[in-house]
Amino acid sequence: MSMKIYNTLTRNVEEFVPNVEGKVNMYTCGPTVYHFAHIGNLRSYIMEDVLEKTLRYADYDVKRVMNITDVGHLSSDADTGEDKMLKGAKREHKTVMEIAKFYTDAFFSDCAKLNIKTPDVVEPATNCIDSFIEMIQVLLEKGYAYQAGENIYFDTSKLATYYVFGNQSEEELMVGVRDDVTEDENKKNKNDFVLWFTKSKFEDQALKWDSPWGVGYPGWHIECSCISMKHLGEYMDIHCGGIDNMFPHHTNEIAQSEAYLGHKWCNYWFHVHHLNDQSGKMSKSKGEFLTVSLLEEKGYDPLAYRFFCLQSHYRKPLVFSYEALDQATGTYKKLKKRIAELDRDGAVDNDAVKEYKAKFVEAVGNDVNTSMGITLVYDVLKAELNGATKRAIIESFDYVLSLDLLKAEATEETGVDAELEAYVLAKIEERKAAKKEKNFALADAIRNELLEKGIVLEDTREGVKWKKA
Repeated sequence: MSMKIYNTLTRNVEEFVPNVEGKVNMYTCGPTVYHFAHIGNLRSYIMEDVLEKTLRYADYDVKRVMNITDVGHLSSDADTGEDKMLKGAKREHKTVMEIAKFYTDAFFSDCAKLNIKTPDVVEPATNCIDSFIEMIQVLLEKGYAYQAGENIYFDTSKLATYYVFGNQSEEELMVGVRDDVTEDENKKNKNDFVLWFTKSKFEDQALKWDSPWGVGYPGWHIECSCISMKHLGEYMDIHCGGIDNMFPHHTNEIAQSEAYLGHKWCNYWFHVHHLNDQSGKMSKSKGEFLTVSLLEEKGYDPLAYRFFCLQSHYRKPLVFSYEALDQATGTYKKLKKRIAELDRDGAVDNDAVKEYKAKFVEAVGNDVNTSMGITLVYDVLKAELNGATKRAIIESFDYVLSLDLLKAEATEETGVDAELEAYVLAKIEERKAAKKEKNFALADAIRNELLEKGIVLEDTREGVKWKKA
């Protein structure tokens, strides 16, 4: 099944054609694990998760790799400021590796709550120091890098084109840059970036390694290039990240990777736009620090936040407010209730399932149009199909949407938990079989047994419905 993706590199929606038919090499920029991820960060991971699952749903064989940045990411994209990992360690009076372990675990815990699949390969930057050194040595040999002030820099003047993302100007690209970009006097050109820092740069850096240029540590940008090549080879199909990664991080990745390889590196670039609050772009440094845990403390289901994100297109900025989340929560609960009320009668119409699967790939596969995917769920609920078929189709869609649409949950209105629902549904099926065999005495006994437990059955034209008395 074909798919279309908006390619940030060409600024066009293009038919997706992988380098190898049926196989997809996909890379995701992972978190810098110095603090909790806020829900703005997690919007990107939700949409990348949908992209990966849509590709798999469309029968592609996907290998997805993600890095964990546990060294080298400074507080400014200009290669200045404090290392974020060291900043986190000082804040909490722990070692850098203790901070990395704690916040890596916290990140994947948040992902699990949001039904974000863990990538096939997750690689911390500190595992790959030898790879970084090897790439830097090649770039020096090819004349794409130079040493100054004991640091190693990439020389952007050697490139025919540095600003590779469409026709955007330097000013437009700078919108994504974190913190002010200041001048490093060691650089030959203002856009040059650090490949390797030595101890002359930051004497108090916690993590350091021997290198041909002195004891030091890698720059941030080199990490993703090397980790992706280590696990995906010289050719990548899709590279993902938040829109603020586009410049300078992804621009620098392309520069160093293609200089190193000598050929085009990645065909499709997938960027998710910001989650904003009323004051602008969400960040860790201003306002209320919105995390998954905070939403839970306020009584929200993390999957209601996922639903909130899926209602909007990933290439549009999304404005967060508790009022908007309340509205999404209400819609999400009503949708789950409608699905829960579907009967299980009849055989699954496999032709209908196949037909709707094709519709889903066409809809969501058109540049990850998740709102159309949700619309298709409602279309299924209204279709002239039996309950069993509707449930099978929605279960199929939910592989991609990952909203637990068929999973029972406790609600304030019913007080029903998953264990009770499983018990009741089993009894309903047992009663249905008894009635089919004309064993009405057993059917009545089952009804009475449930009634004693506070469960009322109602036989309707749409099937058996139940509620707590």
